[in-house]
Amino acid sequence: MTDRPDAQTPAPLGPGSLTWRYFGDTRMILVGPRAPVLQNMLPALGQGVLDHSVFFTDTFARVKRSTGPILDTVYGAERSAETGHKVRDYHRDIKGTMPDGSRYHALDPETYYWAHATFLDNMLYGIETFIRPLGEAEKRRIYEESKTWFRMYGVSDRVMPDDWEAFQAYWTRMLDEEIVPHKTARYGVGYVKKGLPAPPKVPAPVWRAVSPPLNAVARFLTVGGMHPRMRELLDLPWSAADERRHHRFAKAVRAANRVWPLLPEAARYLPQARRAFRRARPR
Repeated sequence: MTDRPDAQTPAPLGPGSLTWRYFGDTRMILVGPRAPVLQNMLPALGQGVLDHSVFFTDTFARVKRSTGPILDTVYGAERSAETGHKVRDYHRDIKGTMPDGSRYHALDPETYYWAHATFLDNMLYGIETFIRPLGEAEKRRIYEESKTWFRMYGVSDRVMPDDWEAFQAYWTRMLDEEIVPHKTARYGVGYVKKGLPAPPKVPAPVWRAVSPPLNAVARFLTVGGMHPRMRELLDLPWSAADERRHHRFAKAVRAANRVWPLLPEAARYLPQARRAFRRARPR
């Protein structure tokens, strides 16, 4: 859990990186909650959320509080390391005991890197599903950028795979051997079977009218964006017909990408990315 010395903090990512181009792209939203659900399927991380987070009482607040600082770490330019260290420090007191009596800590390198790896996977999957195929050289480039990004947190990188090929082996092992249907992950996808919770300010009759299509869309995006191993462990039904529909949906999104550059930047990128692009433009 030792921090990296400041002298070893790498130069931040910038507008020339593929990560800047895609991580804050609003099309990533179409992936659904693939990354946070995967995070919570690692026992230590799921337990930390169960014991310490407001996830169960205010799910959307937890997601918003986590996503913003991570985007700022990617797009913060010269402030990326400062922001990354703040993100790390949020996790210093997240520790406790697992059901088997072993101890966990959010800053254990294995646990912290897993959370980061799920964001990398989410971006790669989102690009290839909804934007365009990536060549092997581009995947290696994005992976190398992810190493720079991870080092902005100032957490030990001893478990980080050396290269893209090693990361692929790591990812396969984690999916095959390490993730479980933790209670936190099951809760996070509970609305797939039970429906979305009614927002507190929406009248009950209105919610009864609008919730069926919203529930259908939420289920489609959530389960459709998951790795088959996640669906298997979480017992989420997904038929061959569902898979065909999702492929057709992704193909339609990719076809619409021809007009994507014509849309306003506010429609194409999240606020953190837009602010970074503005700062990086020549004055």
